[in-house]
Amino acid sequence: MKVRKSLHDLMKQMKHLEEFKQNIVHWHTIEEKEARIDDLPIDISPELKEALQRRGITSLYTHQKSAYETAINGKSLVAVTPTASGKTLCYNLPVLQTIINNPHARALYMFPTKALAQDQKSEINEIINETGLAINSYTYDGDTPANIRQKVRKAGHVVITNPDMLHSAILPHHTKWVSLFENLKFVVIDELHIYRGVFGSHVANVIRRLQRICRFYGSDPIFICTSATIANPMELAEKLTEKRVKLIDNNGAPSGRKHFVFYNPPIVNKPLNIRRSATLEARKLASILLKNKIQTIIFARSRVRVEILLTYLQDLVKHKLGPKAIRGYRGGYLPTERREIERGLRSGEIYGVVSTNALELGVDIGQLQVCIMNGFPGTIASSWQQAGRAGRRHDESLVIMVASSSPMDQYVIQNPDYFFKRSPERARIHPDNLIILIDHIKCAAFELPFHAGESFGSFETEEVLEYLAEERVLYEKGGKYYWMNDSFPAHNISLRSASQENVVIIDQSDIANVKVIGEMDQFSAMTLLHEEAIYLHQGTQFQVELLDWEEKKAFVREVDADYFTDANLAVDLKVLEQDKQRILPSGEIGYGDVSVVAMATIFKKIKFETHENIGSGPISLPEAELHTSSAWFSLNEDSLLDKQESLEQGLIGAAHALRHIAPLFVMCDPQDIHVVPQVKAAHNEKPTIFFYDRYPGGVGLSEKIYEGFEHVLHEAREMVDKCQCEQGCPSCIGTETASKTAKSDVLKILTSFTTRNQFYGESHVH
Repeated sequence: MKVRKSLHDLMKQMKHLEEFKQNIVHWHTIEEKEARIDDLPIDISPELKEALQRRGITSLYTHQKSAYETAINGKSLVAVTPTASGKTLCYNLPVLQTIINNPHARALYMFPTKALAQDQKSEINEIINETGLAINSYTYDGDTPANIRQKVRKAGHVVITNPDMLHSAILPHHTKWVSLFENLKFVVIDELHIYRGVFGSHVANVIRRLQRICRFYGSDPIFICTSATIANPMELAEKLTEKRVKLIDNNGAPSGRKHFVFYNPPIVNKPLNIRRSATLEARKLASILLKNKIQTIIFARSRVRVEILLTYLQDLVKHKLGPKAIRGYRGGYLPTERREIERGLRSGEIYGVVSTNALELGVDIGQLQVCIMNGFPGTIASSWQQAGRAGRRHDESLVIMVASSSPMDQYVIQNPDYFFKRSPERARIHPDNLIILIDHIKCAAFELPFHAGESFGSFETEEVLEYLAEERVLYEKGGKYYWMNDSFPAHNISLRSASQENVVIIDQSDIANVKVIGEMDQFSAMTLLHEEAIYLHQGTQFQVELLDWEEKKAFVREVDADYFTDANLAVDLKVLEQDKQRILPSGEIGYGDVSVVAMATIFKKIKFETHENIGSGPISLPEAELHTSSAWFSLNEDSLLDKQESLEQGLIGAAHALRHIAPLFVMCDPQDIHVVPQVKAAHNEKPTIFFYDRYPGGVGLSEKIYEGFEHVLHEAREMVDKCQCEQGCPSCIGTETASKTAKSDVLKILTSFTTRNQFYGESHVH
């Protein structure tokens, strides 16, 4: 009989066996940490104290105690501690104690996903049941049956919902929620780091509307936010809630010894620096662990990847562990199936789970021994969230990040210091983006008339209200502005987009059940929803069969393709107004408003993993115009390359490298920021590379790039320089530019800005 190896033995094997050792780029060990605890608060009720003790909780971690004391003393807070450190008690404890003291008190919990809301409902209900007290906790989302909704509105002490439901179903109908708003003591915002970019900017305005309604009913709730590790949790919480918050980061939860391994698959094509598939390497590593019955979670970036890995692994272990021992977990699974998988992981019956980032957020699945990431998850915050899934309180755990050939993956894997020693990721929001703001002022006017001179959060509304009255959206009478229309505006406003006229995405895979699955702003739709595009939705691949541009509808059908599509956008960009400028010896850095006229021309089909171009086709769509904010750098004549073609090639290659570094720096989706090179920019006639926010009016991403430009350029240079290819490849400067001098041309451009970075000065143009 074959003896099963322990995790310790397998790690030893990985360190010494050549087939593993040669692919390990970096091995980082985080030592175990003892718990730091404090007594239960003396002011908690006997019922609550007994309920906690029955659940084995006889003391609190230091951060839980600090959060409790801050909230009970009437101050808003943001708690920032790692995954599985008991953040739930940071809000459940003060909320339940307040309701025990005052049975009329209410709390509103906001979670970004339904699964998380259901999980947290179970958690709070278990404590409530232990106390034996009459406290009601309900979820209020799209799945809440109509007969229960009235009960939730009238008698829900704790109402658990999501931002979309708050925006479109609760706030517009506040007159049905009088008992909630009159007595609202706490608003809990979990997974705060999710609220960034356009989505975060929308949610900040939803919270302005919430607080406006609370003031109308005479309440002023305390905000309790919890977040994964980001660089600016306090700044984000204060910008989102417009309240002073206290930062709680004195994490007292224990953690076992954790090993973090950066694993780079072997190169199979040296000139093009193409590596063996990350999926195949993840399968190899996972199968070794699972055969030894070591509980493992594998994170994949799409539903297709999840299914491929699952098939591989079940096939490998079905004779040893049984087919139910390894499961998949992703969007599209029924809630009952998800609950069953979560229970199986907690009990240890399931040894392996392959998941999209659906399990990255705080759903309770216990703690596993190993986490394998099939590719870099996109941000350092997400990586630590996923890594936090491995490691029981005092046990040793292992995290393996398997890199793909993508530029972002290769950059992170080759720069362990970037990952472990500093996090440049700051969650950015721009609540005063006029397009987003005006939408929510309309919603707020529907909810309650505006008084002349009334501010909306920190925004002075006078000019906007006058404009909306002129446009006959609002009606002014007796110093008040009233909503004029019959329909209510929240229905037509998506929290996920800044464009007013979105393209609706209609799934017609099942003719008997044709349904809307999403929407997208027009500018993005040109490159992501053209006919024959592969569109990904919650990990599912769809092919666009028809894009009706006039009606703003895209009809899609589910497919299983081994490629994705990438469209070329012919972009004409003009600077409208320059707000800031920094002069450097080798050029200048600017920031301001730009007009972008874009036209989608052709699309390419690109094979997963190898990034080979396997076909192309034309796109027939009209041009679209976008006014947004942009940052740019322009080169002086003496920094230029000898030949015009080298200059153009260098700019295109540099833009490709920067396109992959910029999202890492500003913590956004790669689609949120675009990079455009121009050999001769219209505003200064210099070779220039522009970074612009993909959303009308901008959401602060390019401004952040302006502030840290030298750092972004330096990181791009490092990525290109360290790439093991000879003349340029898909992993550094793209395939279009790979001539014999391409790589050195790009490095000359990037180096000119990163070696002589003494400023001549900075000016702000008003």
